[in-house]
Amino acid sequence: MRTWQKPSFRSLLQETSIFVTCVELVNSRGVIAEREGTRMLKLARELSQNPQIHALCITSNAGGNAMLSGDTLGTDLISRGQEVVIHLSCKDWNRNGLQSQAWKLASEGFNNVLALSGDYPISGYQGQASAVFDIDSVGVLKMMSEMNAGLKISAGQKKKDRVLKQTSFFLGAVVNNHKQYEREVMPQYFKLKKKIENGASFIINQIGYDTRKQDELLKYMDWSGLHVSVLANVYVLSLTAARFFHANNIPGVTVTDDLLALIEKQAGSSDKGKTFSLEFAAKQCAIAKGLGFRGVYLGGHLKSSDYERILEIADQFGEDDWKDFSKEICFHQTDEFYFFEPDTSTQLSSTEINREYLHSKSLKALQVSKQNIPLSYKINRVVHDKAFEKGTLGFGLGKKTSQAIERTNKGVQKILHGLEQTFKMAAFGCQDCGDCSLPDIAFLCPESQCAKNQRNGPCGGTYQGKCEVGEKECIWSLAYDRLKAYGQEEQMLNGPAIFKDGSLKGTSAWINTFLERDHHGNGKKQMES
Repeated sequence: MRTWQKPSFRSLLQETSIFVTCVELVNSRGVIAEREGTRMLKLARELSQNPQIHALCITSNAGGNAMLSGDTLGTDLISRGQEVVIHLSCKDWNRNGLQSQAWKLASEGFNNVLALSGDYPISGYQGQASAVFDIDSVGVLKMMSEMNAGLKISAGQKKKDRVLKQTSFFLGAVVNNHKQYEREVMPQYFKLKKKIENGASFIINQIGYDTRKQDELLKYMDWSGLHVSVLANVYVLSLTAARFFHANNIPGVTVTDDLLALIEKQAGSSDKGKTFSLEFAAKQCAIAKGLGFRGVYLGGHLKSSDYERILEIADQFGEDDWKDFSKEICFHQTDEFYFFEPDTSTQLSSTEINREYLHSKSLKALQVSKQNIPLSYKINRVVHDKAFEKGTLGFGLGKKTSQAIERTNKGVQKILHGLEQTFKMAAFGCQDCGDCSLPDIAFLCPESQCAKNQRNGPCGGTYQGKCEVGEKECIWSLAYDRLKAYGQEEQMLNGPAIFKDGSLKGTSAWINTFLERDHHGNGKKQMES
């Protein structure tokens, strides 16, 4: 066993200019002593011996399937001086389970965490598992940032609040700007900002094979003042993986027809396209370095020698070779939206904002857009602004009325709550959560209309604006269009992270709003404090 310790992932990204290499390990199913478990452990140990590989990143139930817990494999690796990044996703645990797991990780020496909402479960023991999504990636980042600061917990009614020992998590998050439509891309950028505001110190982008989109991500972050380290996702495409991605089997990952045709052509070679795939990945590494990414996040079902070969090829390229490679690896979707105008000389993005996008935000264009907005949304906006917005006469009246209702007997309260629920169920598909996010998402209900109950922006799993679960439109894409018609889309994710209060389920959301019991009231208190 090695006795040396690799430099910390945090210090590499924040204190050096070293181009960092991470490798993703997708855990096995079953105990670690089984064949697949021992194979993965052998691979991980081999990779840990390579000084060019700075961190190993272990997934959490990838693809929505039950897998061995990441810290089981990770414990062996950190004992060998290897830096490990643990994925922590929200699909299988509620906030208490996530917090418990976070304390476990901190206790065992795991400091690097990638916060994810996670893929929707697709399997499970005796049938498909139920997804949890009690909070999302923004919520995890906020919670673990507070743990880093010394989380305050209630120690009982007669005791003072207790501040727990500070953790030292180095937190990361994911962004997916490899999307086709504006209504998908822009909310991803807005959520990226929210993730960074809530504690993300490094970012990994989703798998994609369009260099211009890679370039745009860095340019957009620089334009927005989002200065954290970004790693480029490089997934090594075998024919099997290319076909799997092309069929949209991994939410948020797109392989275009042209790219699939290229991989299928190369698969006809004597080595079934392996040499091409490794060189293709090495070119992506060179592109990432040339564009200014802080490192790469390598993935794929490979041997340790394959990863070594990729890095060896990448080291052999000339300093400016990436510029030619970027013109090769530019597989975009039809009519794909870009925030910046193209740079015709490089075939990447310029720093000039997309002129069509700017025109779509003009007063005349917005007036046309409003004609396509549902009348119900327009009415809901007016009612909310006059009756539910704090400081208005309507809010004051609602507060007094709610206080009076609270003083009545339970029977009256039940009748009035039933009337509220009858209306909201018919109008919004309300699930009676008691902590309403309708005004946060352009009067679209995340409980009934979002498979992952996302309240802090969209997940990265949409395809052509559609949810990864079923064929419905993503509510965040719909919300973007509604808000943009009023010139308010850029503020759609402003404000503190939203946490639904489970104790309010089955109670009047209207009364909870007027009496400031819900997240709207709690959010204002957070901002004031």
